[in-house]
Amino acid sequence: MKPNFLFIICHDLGQELGMYGHPTVESPMLDGLAEEGVRFHNYFCASSPCSPSRGCIVTGRYAHNSGLMGLVNRGWDMPSKEKVLADYFNDLGYETYLFGFQHERKDRSAMGYKHLDQGSIYVDAVKDRVVNFLKSEDASAKPFFAMVGTYEVHLPFNRPEYAPRKISPEKVYVHPFLKDTPEVREELSMLHGSVKFTDENVGLILDCLKEQGLEDNTIVIFTTDHGCAIPRAKSSLFDAGIRTATIMKGPGIPKGKTFFELLSNIDMLPTLLELAGGETFPEIQGKSFINTIQGKDHESRQEIFAERNYHDNYDPMRCIRTERWKYIRSFEPKMNIPLPLDIERSPAGQALTSEDLVPRAPEELYDLQNDPNEFNNLAYNMRYKHIRDDLESRLHRWMVETNDPILHGSIPDAEHQ
Repeated sequence: MKPNFLFIICHDLGQELGMYGHPTVESPMLDGLAEEGVRFHNYFCASSPCSPSRGCIVTGRYAHNSGLMGLVNRGWDMPSKEKVLADYFNDLGYETYLFGFQHERKDRSAMGYKHLDQGSIYVDAVKDRVVNFLKSEDASAKPFFAMVGTYEVHLPFNRPEYAPRKISPEKVYVHPFLKDTPEVREELSMLHGSVKFTDENVGLILDCLKEQGLEDNTIVIFTTDHGCAIPRAKSSLFDAGIRTATIMKGPGIPKGKTFFELLSNIDMLPTLLELAGGETFPEIQGKSFINTIQGKDHESRQEIFAERNYHDNYDPMRCIRTERWKYIRSFEPKMNIPLPLDIERSPAGQALTSEDLVPRAPEELYDLQNDPNEFNNLAYNMRYKHIRDDLESRLHRWMVETNDPILHGSIPDAEHQ
């Protein structure tokens, strides 16, 4: 019998969960899901803004190859020629459902799902509609693939539901790359409240799945699009911007394991297709990691690649990340910290000064083992020239192999995509 799939994707979470070692985030339901399945420590998005990252997930392709290189709400759209996740699962005989938020195509009906949910995209409202589906006969009639998207934990963190769940601003953990001010602490405490509220509602979906007798034959995936909505995270190519929480549980998935292999979110689609008994296709650039999690012989990634093209403005960047090193190449003169408008207007963004926002170096090299927050750029230190040269060469080779348009000049904007 084919397994069901319940794919839950939230907004702007990064790895802000207890299971990833965050000292003051409370996420017991998701932590419990990881204990019953697997979590991935080094799972990265292949493009740092929202729409492009989600496009990478549903196509298994890099953003500059799928054509979705900017935000849908800023005019971009996934080209109609691109085959997406729902198309593949429709071909496999699944009933496909879209609940809540999606950000890959302007017209949600163009995403290929047979059943489209309508209504609020906040997590509690989406949860109610998913629960109603799981309680219906439809959930048991045929194998289903349900994509569940939530607006949380996107800025602003001002819903009244978050406040009772926040922790004291005095106790909140402040990342080393943020300004430690009362206003930033208050914002982070409300972010924590948003995460806990999301955790609770995802937990209610998982409880319903179990109560309806669907748990044993359903593969659950929980992930997010990119880093948290704070400076040096969301929309950046620093680890805080591209490393994402990812959990899987269900038939064919071991229990209680953490994997540290390098993975990209373009690898998710071929993995799900293999779990569904399908095959991969030449246009899919990602590689299934089923053998990795099932303990079979496999060839681990030696590096992952990520890109940034458009968020609120044109800012093309590329990076290669290995287990220890990160090399970033910028193709336009910009500030060192990309600030989407929502972060620029937030307390954490407003706390930055002219001393924090300086011109970005064209090349950046970081030793992630000794400098996990990526503060010390080694690209112009001759002691590390051999490492920089090697990574630059590997990044360039990837750009050539994927026919990256930045090699031929500026990338077209949304009106000329």
